[in-house]
Amino acid sequence: MTNAPNSGGLSDQSKAILLMIACILFLSLMDATVKGLGDRLDTVQMLWARYTGQTLIVFLIILPALSRHLRTRNPGLHFVRSMVQMGATGFFFFSLEHIGLAEATAIMDIAPMLITLGAAAFLGESLGLRRGLSIGVALLGALIVIRPGSAVFSPWALLPVAGAVCFAAYALLTRFVGPDEGAMTSLFYTGVVGTVVLSALVPFHWVAPGRLDWALLVLIGCLGAAGQFAMIRALTLAEAGSVAPFTYVGLIFATIWGMVFFGEYPDGWTYVGAAIIGGAGLYIWHRETRVAAPAATIAAAGPADLAVPERPKT
Repeated sequence: MTNAPNSGGLSDQSKAILLMIACILFLSLMDATVKGLGDRLDTVQMLWARYTGQTLIVFLIILPALSRHLRTRNPGLHFVRSMVQMGATGFFFFSLEHIGLAEATAIMDIAPMLITLGAAAFLGESLGLRRGLSIGVALLGALIVIRPGSAVFSPWALLPVAGAVCFAAYALLTRFVGPDEGAMTSLFYTGVVGTVVLSALVPFHWVAPGRLDWALLVLIGCLGAAGQFAMIRALTLAEAGSVAPFTYVGLIFATIWGMVFFGEYPDGWTYVGAAIIGGAGLYIWHRETRVAAPAATIAAAGPADLAVPERPKT
């Protein structure tokens, strides 16, 4: 994988970071929409809309070259990816019925730590000291926001914990499959499996939507598809461990949506925790983009020009 800047001046690392932030923005808006619909529609119904919308949108995009995008060498991995992604989404959606958006998001923010540890254990990626410390600092920021108490550490808080485990597994499998599959291929198969499974379940959970509800169900599908596409592209451009810390910005987005849509106003400690999370993410971005430039220079020079060993990943 190269980190050389492209014609637009951004390295693959920088593009991956921006794509991951965009992914979290789209998915946080989807989560806020789900929470807003939670008192009118069934959660299984919203899960079905999320996956069906993704499948239809991706199908229309790949239709001109359908046969090429349907070719895959990893059908089994696509099935497993879809199931763990559906688990991550489902656990989180169900948790929103019982705990706040910012609380659920903060608990889910253990996922980057799991992704980084999993990438080191299963994908052979390096777990450098700076990267590990930055993730630990970001996790500390999340703990400052939630400040463990009875409202957060209730049985329902185990749902986003389970979601975080599933999310980490999905991200690692996406990174593993990434070099061999196009983003649209991965996105299509992930959506198809979820659509088939949930279409069998949704008739037993159907609540007649109103006109606005239908529009919001469509929005859930669109936001889910956009978020997953951005994530897949990010994980094909950079190591999972290097982009994982940027999922912490979801806590900031969740806090904003909670204030704007649900009248949930955080206290001062929430702002402190959010600042710590943002600072850790910015440090990782600075670190990763700074070390990418020397690596790109060495790669461009080639072994005939520079007799140096391959630079270790940090």
